[in-house]
Order: sequence, then structure tokens, then C-alpha cells
Amino acid sequence: MASNPDFVQYIIDQCSGAGEVSARKMFGDYTLYCNAKVVGLISDNGLYLKPLDSLRPLLRLLSMRPPYDGAKPYFYIEDVDDHTYLSSLVKAVADSLPTPKPKSK
Repeated sequence: MASNPDFVQYIIDQCSGAGEVSARKMFGDYTLYCNAKVVGLISDNGLYLKPLDSLRPLLRLLSMRPPYDGAKPYFYIEDVDDHTYLSSLVKAVADSLPTPKPKSK
């Protein structure tokens, strides 16, 4: 089941305090970006963040599950209604990742 575009926009709005947040549709679901870095996925109306060790201490509930069949487990974020909490999680993931290399033309 694909994610509802309204839910995707809701997640983007909730994470807006983290920086420049966007989502791109890929394979029926969405990849979540913060400051041009891939921080997670939105799949089946659920939010999944990259499983980085630096994120563990910030999580209220440690829940890991794969976002789709055959995928590695990601942190599943159930509490998507707390703007401050969600923004802090997404910012922590983005801050832990290296800056993407520019694409060559």
C-alpha cells in the first residue's frame, strides 16, 4: 500500500524545524530528505529513519522494522504528532550524515 500524499506532507510539515525537509516519490513510497541528505523513508503511512547509533539516545521508543519486504530494519517512529520531537530526530540524522557529493553531468 502506498503512502497518502497528505500524510507525506504532514510529516514534512512536522519536521520543518530540522532544516530544509522534502520528500521524493520512489517506487510507490517516499524518500525523506533533510538538507539534501537522505534521512529516512515514508512507507505505508509510516515514518522510518536511518538506524544510526547517534539517534538511539533520542528515541522515546526503540522500535525497528523494515519499511518494505526485503529491506533492512529502520527506526520506526510512531509519535509523528510532536513537532519538536520529530524535528530533533530528523536533524540528528541529517547532522550525522556526510554531505552528499555533487552529481557530475
